[in-house]
Amino acid sequence: NSVFKSILTYFLLDPILYNFLYSLMVKKLQTMFHPDQFQGLGKLRCYFEGWYFKVLNASEDKAFAFIPGIAMDKNGNQHSFIQVLNGKKLTSEYYKFDFDEFQSETGKFKINLADNSFSSNYIKLDLPNIKGQFNFSQQVQWPSKWYSPGIMGPYSFVPFMECYHSILSMDHSITGKLTFYDEFIDFNGGRGYIEKDWGRSFPSAYIWMQTNHFSKQGISLKASVAKIPWLGNSFVGFIAGVWLHDRLFRFTTYNSTRIVKCFTDLDKVELVLENKNYSLEILAHREAAAMLASPISGFMHGRIEESMTVKVEVVLSDIKNNKILLHDTGRNAGLEIAGNVAEVFV
Repeated sequence: NSVFKSILTYFLLDPILYNFLYSLMVKKLQTMFHPDQFQGLGKLRCYFEGWYFKVLNASEDKAFAFIPGIAMDKNGNQHSFIQVLNGKKLTSEYYKFDFDEFQSETGKFKINLADNSFSSNYIKLDLPNIKGQFNFSQQVQWPSKWYSPGIMGPYSFVPFMECYHSILSMDHSITGKLTFYDEFIDFNGGRGYIEKDWGRSFPSAYIWMQTNHFSKQGISLKASVAKIPWLGNSFVGFIAGVWLHDRLFRFTTYNSTRIVKCFTDLDKVELVLENKNYSLEILAHREAAAMLASPISGFMHGRIEESMTVKVEVVLSDIKNNKILLHDTGRNAGLEIAGNVAEVFV
């Protein structure tokens, strides 16, 4: 007790330490309510953070994901990176940078990695054989409130979780161009999606899918189910959202939704979620996938497979009024199935 008092008195009397701790606390609180921003302030070990930018051109014959991020292992080894996934050709590349080449701006989401820049409004790429710029507009954001800052809701405030998640834009329009090796690609009129993850590791078992290409613009789907470790135990957590023109329908662990069915085999993924007002039925048809690096205890030693050519049948129903609100098939869906997914089967 006396030792604690001595330490506290020392911090309070030393203006430099006091100002440092106060500034760190303020910045941590500020970023908590803005999950798009860099969350790794003060992190030195067992930590990763990455942003996922999905882009498709207007003719839908070119699909890419650009993933900038940082990685730190348990020994303090650190680096930054940009992964590039070519969804149509099923190839991926991993560009590794020194850790100090990663720079984030305070008070907003903007990161620079060497000569590459990323924000919610644009991407600038200057990689070997990959150069271009994309501008984003009309972003559809997941609603955020003081008691529920983003897609994780109240779980955003829970400490020591293995992985945190956020959606920056469920759908937006793209203008821009890309030179991919010797190929010039026009992205004017394309569609995009942005999300991010941070923490120690991806879940040991999970299913993730996303598409914003339906029969009409203004429709977007994101759904994930994962095994969540917590305090020596675990539970199955899930987050799904359907943006239907001007309204978001949410199906989450924290809004009294239940999983009716969760199953996958070599050909398909079936997911049914239901709450007192609405039900969501999803049938995704699995396709060939490309390999991506994923975090394990902060470093990018894991391997996952992602498809970007999946078709997803979606039925959204109003239970109270016995009415089907959406019955459509999404194209160009991203799909990841990782780990022993039988652990999340229902």
